[in-house]
This record gives sequence, structure tokens and C-alpha cells, in this order.
Amino acid sequence: MEPTNTSATEFGTIGVWSTALRTDNPEHGGEVADAAAELESLGYGTIWLGGSPSVADAAPLLAATSRLAVATGILSIWDHNPEDVAAARARLERDHPGRFVLGLGASHSALAERYARPYSTMKEYLTGLDEATEPVPASGRVLAALGPKMLELSRDRAAGAHPYLVTAEHTAKAREILGKGTLLAPELKVVLDTDTAAARETARAYLGGYLQLPNYTKNLERLGFAESDFTGGGSDRLLDAVFALGDAETIASRVGAFLSAGADHVAIQVVTADPRHDVPLAQWRELAKTLPVGG
Repeated sequence: MEPTNTSATEFGTIGVWSTALRTDNPEHGGEVADAAAELESLGYGTIWLGGSPSVADAAPLLAATSRLAVATGILSIWDHNPEDVAAARARLERDHPGRFVLGLGASHSALAERYARPYSTMKEYLTGLDEATEPVPASGRVLAALGPKMLELSRDRAAGAHPYLVTAEHTAKAREILGKGTLLAPELKVVLDTDTAAARETARAYLGGYLQLPNYTKNLERLGFAESDFTGGGSDRLLDAVFALGDAETIASRVGAFLSAGADHVAIQVVTADPRHDVPLAQWRELAKTLPVGG
């Protein structure tokens, strides 16, 4: 079937995924708004707020910018009532038409106490958004989809998919499922460091925690990785598939591989020694020189 749910939001070709830009991060205060304004001036199209944000976390970033889209990447369906989420989203839509996107996900069993039947619960949650007093249209939401069933749901009941911790091969497979006209916006972790050994050390320190979550490892196994790739923070083969490591030109080439595989938009996450708290403006500036920002 041809999807009819394409988002009217202008995502741009390149976005930024960051946990540190959440407004409940006490370390940054006004720095968050300033960073959002600079990202907009650099040509990035979308900020994806990581770390299970709420809708309210997007408001200061939208207020600090005039064009940039802001998306939750992702809001956990276990932590928020769909009626409340729909009402909060409607307030942002009135203040900043077409610029907020509700990214939804089922999170992980280790992180959500009520985790059960994630696919069925997501379908029920989407119905709750459809039937809310101020409904969230399919064009205003995306799903954190990895497997085929959730990707199909992204195609049929949302504007598209925002897969996390994936490869270019996964992107190609996801495009086959989504078909034409449905947004595909994968996240890609990048380490801007020309010392390969140091870059891999930074990557492993961050990736190790994700490799404790079965939703991610099962998806990677579908892509041909094995248990041996998940030990010690990840094998070189795995790191090279799910990270872009190196200088800005090398990272731009890896981003290009995701775009060539079928991504409409790539959300880059700059990984540093403390990626959950760092606001890496210097790296975002450097990458903007080689990435197709502004597209």
C-alpha cells in the first residue's frame, strides 16, 4: 500500500540527537536555548531529544528558534498518558505550527517497570492519541521502530520511523518495508577523532550499556551479528557498523551511506567521554562544514 501519512514537518537532511539538550538537565540552563539557536544557524534541520524526554522538554528549544524542528527521540509510552501527551502536543502546535514531532517508543524491559506486549501496547497507545480530545495526527508522530512489525506500524499509523542503533544495512531493509513517501530518520553515533584506537575506546565505553538491552542485540543479530560481537563493549566489526569514527570527511561518507541506503534524514549523535551531559558545540560546528546540512 502507498502510505498517506507523510509528515508536513521539514526535518532537513541532517539532525542532531542529544540527551544533554533536555531542559531538565540542571547542568546547562540557558545554554540549551543558545545551543539550539546555533544549531539552527548552522543548518541542522531537527533536534532529537534523547533520554526519554517529555513533550514539555521541547518547548524552550522551539522558543529559541524559528525554523528548526524538535522531536522527542523518544517519549516512552509507559511513562505518559496519551490524553496528556496529546494535549501537551496541541499546545506546542498552536505556538509553533508544524515544528514539533512526537517520537514514541516502547523502551526496554530493563528500563520500564510495566513493560509488556510492546507492539500491542504501542497500537493501543496510538489509538489513544487518535481518540484524544485534541488528537495527534499520524503525520505528527514517528515510532522508534527496529523490527518488521513496528516498521509496518510506523508506515501505517505514523509519519515514519526513527530507528536507533542501526546500520546502513538495516536502513535499506527498513526502506523496503516502509516504501516510498514514509519518513525514515535513523540515528547514527559519531566519534570525531582521527586516532582510531582512541575513537573505538570512546565508542565502546558508550555502546556497552546498550548491548545489555535485548531489543538492540536481537535486532543486531537479525543483521548478522553474534554474541561474540556484543562482549567487551562491542567488536571492531560492530563498532564500524553502528558508529562513524574518524575525521569530518570520514563521518560525512558514513552519513552518505545511510542516505544512499534509503534514509531521508540522519540524526547524528556526537559521542564524547560524557555524551549524556556534554553539549559538543565545537564538534557540531566542525561536522556542519562537511555534512549536507541545510538540505
